[in-house]
Amino acid sequence: MLLYDLQLFAKEGPGGEKTEEATPKKLEDARKEGQVAKSKELAVGFTLFAMFVLLKIWVTTLGNQFLTLFKSTYNLIPTLSSQMASGDTVWYFYTYFQRLIIRLVLYMAPFILVAVAVGFTTEIIQVKWKPTAKPLQPKFNKFNPINGFKRIFSLQSLVELLKSIAKIVLIGFLVYSTVRKQWPNILILLDLPILQGIGIMGNLVLNLGLKISAFYLIIAFLDFAFQKWKFKEDMKMTKQEVKDEYKQSEGDPQIKGQIRQKMMQASRRRMMQDIPKADVVITNPTHFAVAVKYDADSFDAPIVVAKGADHVAAKIKEVAKDNKVEIVENKPLARMLYYNVDLGQEIPPELYKAVADILAYVYKIQGKI
Repeated sequence: MLLYDLQLFAKEGPGGEKTEEATPKKLEDARKEGQVAKSKELAVGFTLFAMFVLLKIWVTTLGNQFLTLFKSTYNLIPTLSSQMASGDTVWYFYTYFQRLIIRLVLYMAPFILVAVAVGFTTEIIQVKWKPTAKPLQPKFNKFNPINGFKRIFSLQSLVELLKSIAKIVLIGFLVYSTVRKQWPNILILLDLPILQGIGIMGNLVLNLGLKISAFYLIIAFLDFAFQKWKFKEDMKMTKQEVKDEYKQSEGDPQIKGQIRQKMMQASRRRMMQDIPKADVVITNPTHFAVAVKYDADSFDAPIVVAKGADHVAAKIKEVAKDNKVEIVENKPLARMLYYNVDLGQEIPPELYKAVADILAYVYKIQGKI
């Protein structure tokens, strides 16, 4: 006879097919490892779009700044010539170009700040703020050639290839259609003044950039939806994984059942030890038994020290007989006490009279009153 395991033929190998949604614990563990659903294209798309919008708003001011800087630099040529004659050229060049670089950085500062702010905000919106250094740690399984081939021919690689093709085709089409419409203006650039020509080319570049950014955002949103779907599918678990995780987090159900059973047994032993202290046991007579005690110095009303049904009720009556505790039959009262009063609790006011009558009867029998 041949022994075989049907799990070996499951779709996902041992453990079965991944059909269960990821548990919060698995998602949290994945988050700690840096595995999140996000699209790099979304951050690039928003940053690119924000940069071109800012450039369109700021282009006039930026152009005037660069023009002023060019004029001031051009007007320094005579001064530079005189400095060369005096031998202080190196120091003068160093000082001037230091100031020049600082001014250029200040001109570009708004674009740098906007790019950083938009990129950072887009990432935070996608994955929330929870930094981790786990993705930076080296993983030797990445050097496995088999895993490398799997990544090359994976669904993710196919999607990346399609995205690259779509971007190339889209950008090529936008450039071609935009330049084709503006071709008559481009042909007369040589006959126009330089500032007017720069203005026409600037508008062409800005409009083209905004179009490319807008269409890039469409691709980015589609990629984000795909990444969310893929992450959800990758995080799915087999039924066995869910069971194993539950055992790890909550404990083995069998062990928990054994612990619960032992706790109930300990509670029952304590309850049985309190029966000899009771004044009376009220019975159904076969289904329920409730032991009641009244101590005027300690409690305002009688309390339930033991209760049980069926075989536990029989055990309570047995212990009561052994310790000469009176047993009184009262079917409705026994049921009311069993279902409405917990161990150690005082009886409710609506049952005072019924219990008081039974206690009075017991005390009379025992000669206490």
